[in-house]
Amino acid sequence: MANSETTVEKVDVRQGIVQSALSTDEIARLSDDIIAALKTVYDPEIPADIYELGLIYRIDIEDDRTVKILMTLTAPGCPVAGEMPGWVENAVGAVEGVMGVDVEMTFDPPWSADRMSEEAQVALGWY
Repeated sequence: MANSETTVEKVDVRQGIVQSALSTDEIARLSDDIIAALKTVYDPEIPADIYELGLIYRIDIEDDRTVKILMTLTAPGCPVAGEMPGWVENAVGAVEGVMGVDVEMTFDPPWSADRMSEEAQVALGWY
């Protein structure tokens, strides 16, 4: 009797919450290609790409293959603030299979240097 009461069935918490018309393989391919595209975008003043700098907060791939990107800048007064979303949109929009790109800027939470990857820290001489 004790065994049947203590046995707990493991449930996938994503079941019923995360659903996509795209296959797992397709999502993985798109994700890899989107990240590779983001790594081609650089802030002209910093010798590291925006992905490794930690400026990308979220990437959502919708069922219709529209990609929604939530990102920030190193500072609200960044001189390329008006141009950077367009650079991101162009880079990700060129990925095969992506049907559209929506880039949203946020400063909440504000970017900090602890978001940088080890690769970015090395590029900036901080490591």
